[in-house]
Amino acid sequence: MAAAPAASAPAAPVADAAAAKPRGGGLGLMLLGVVLSAAASGGAALYFQRAAPAAEAEALAEAPAAKLEPAQYLPLTPAFVVNLEDPQAMRFLQLDVEVMARDPAVIEAIKLHQPRIRNALLLLFGQQDPDQLATRTGKEALQAQALNEVRTILEAEQAAAGIEGLFFTSFVMQ
Repeated sequence: MAAAPAASAPAAPVADAAAAKPRGGGLGLMLLGVVLSAAASGGAALYFQRAAPAAEAEALAEAPAAKLEPAQYLPLTPAFVVNLEDPQAMRFLQLDVEVMARDPAVIEAIKLHQPRIRNALLLLFGQQDPDQLATRTGKEALQAQALNEVRTILEAEQAAAGIEGLFFTSFVMQ
């Protein structure tokens, strides 16, 4: 009779081993979900990044393009000739200047107020330091100041605004 209990004893440890075995399926499914979610997010981002430029291009093609008027240049003649401030030598500066605008009304305003514009530019050019004008940076700074002078005069005269540039077409310093 002792044999019967021995046969049933080995069956119990098998059931306990199955119950004690940890379940890893839940963690694997969670990791799989995270990976799939990240892939879907990346794919959506890529799709929308590629679709946005195409949508912008379509919108630009459908919208009527604002027609940009051609540039008009007006030379301020005659050339500007001024004495420069240099206590050690007699120095002078000769400049040919042209202004640029796209609106014909601005060009007409510059023509109308040219005496006042020329006066302001002569005074500005005459107070320059020759050492600063020897560099490109100095010339560009003078160009920006001259453009500001012209804009200020047109604004003070309540003339058409829209001067886009002022250019030195000749620059001689001795």
